[in-house]
Amino acid sequence: MIHLYGIPNCDTVKKARVWLDKAGKAYTFHDYKKEGADPERVTRWIGTAGLDAVVNRKGTTYRALSDADKALAADSHTAAALLVQHPSIIKRPIAEHENGILVGFREDEWSAALL
Repeated sequence: MIHLYGIPNCDTVKKARVWLDKAGKAYTFHDYKKEGADPERVTRWIGTAGLDAVVNRKGTTYRALSDADKALAADSHTAAALLVQHPSIIKRPIAEHENGILVGFREDEWSAALL
């Protein structure tokens, strides 16, 4: 089973969900804007995929952070707490599957990992 994490109105999340549906892949969806992000899970994502992959530095939420908060986001020891507090700066989507995780949606990577 695939567990997909993101925000439902995000265009990239929408593309990933359409791809999963077309591929016939069963999945659950966790809206971390409404349901929150689990600190242990976010820490695990950072440990597995790396801080640069998990933090979305291109979005408006990140750009609006104070310099102090941006410094927290740059440190793997403090970033998870900031990401839980501001889930909009978590890269979307994140898909957990039996062999690992996928961060962001790139069809070739998803095909290689999930088909």
